[in-house]
Amino acid sequence: MRIAALGSGSKGNAVLLQSAATTLMIDCGFGLRETEKRLTAIGLVPADINAILVTHEHQDHISGVEPFAARHALPVFMTEGTSRSWKHRGRVEPSILRAGEPITIGDLKIVPVAVPHDAREPVQFVFSCGELKAGVLTDLGSLTPHVVEAYEGCHALLVEANHDQEMLRNGPYPASLKRRVGGNWGHLNNEQTAEFIARVNTAGSLKNLIVGHISEQNNQIELAEKALASQLDSVEQVLFASQDQPMDWIELAPINRL
Repeated sequence: MRIAALGSGSKGNAVLLQSAATTLMIDCGFGLRETEKRLTAIGLVPADINAILVTHEHQDHISGVEPFAARHALPVFMTEGTSRSWKHRGRVEPSILRAGEPITIGDLKIVPVAVPHDAREPVQFVFSCGELKAGVLTDLGSLTPHVVEAYEGCHALLVEANHDQEMLRNGPYPASLKRRVGGNWGHLNNEQTAEFIARVNTAGSLKNLIVGHISEQNNQIELAEKALASQLDSVEQVLFASQDQPMDWIELAPINRL
């Protein structure tokens, strides 16, 4: 199993999770041509994708879902609340997910995890294939016991470290947006992300970490690294996802190819 981010940030998000038999796209916040271009950059074509999972209806996560899914005849999965809030042209009929109810696509088991975020019915995802477990966790403002429990034992994680509290406080955003981003239904700050890693990695299972959704206005990679440093002793690989270009694959295990 392996994982990569096509891009991560407020201008567009898409993550890929691949097993030996299945390739999933989590969110698609890029235009059709840009999505196809970024897939090519990491060695895939649209025909490799088996389905798209959608976390919530914010445009940086969903704007490219309908064009890409319609062009390439892909099934789309999202919650009922996300479906009702999705502004689209009716070219795609999504399948409905329910938080906490696992589904299986190919050889991957997927668990949608309810998260506190200012969307209609947002979820994030935990994936497993055999003994391997990976998680994608962005766009949440606080750490609930339910979220922590769901992500325990992951071998790989893509998790947001959205903002530095001081940069957000002193930055250019209006007061209302600062409250939204820094509130319990907004985004995780660097210290919250460090706390999350400490709480889910008590057994030392986490070996591969991607830090994503880093705010261009309210954070810096150096600040995120400093906040996370004390939690990374047992992590073998740490990458920071970029907004502007796809990242290299992180391999959890060899993929057998025909």
